[in-house]
Amino acid sequence: MISFRLSAKALAITAAAVAVAGALLLAGRPQPIESSVLGANWECTQTAFILTSCAPRAQHAIPAVETSRKEPMKPTRG
Repeated sequence: MISFRLSAKALAITAAAVAVAGALLLAGRPQPIESSVLGANWECTQTAFILTSCAPRAQHAIPAVETSRKEPMKPTRG
């Protein structure tokens, strides 16, 4: 059986690298932000405190079946 022993220095470097990688992953996630300049119809996200992107909010579409008639259809006799 082969075993490797890490020195204290190698263990500390490995732990620091894992901590830095975790911090980069957390900072890199897009975070929703409010944009008072664009208004409520826009949705903005900021990535890594640097890159900000905005897109129009998705409007909930009303199905065409509901808008094509003013009165509900009566059931037909079969």
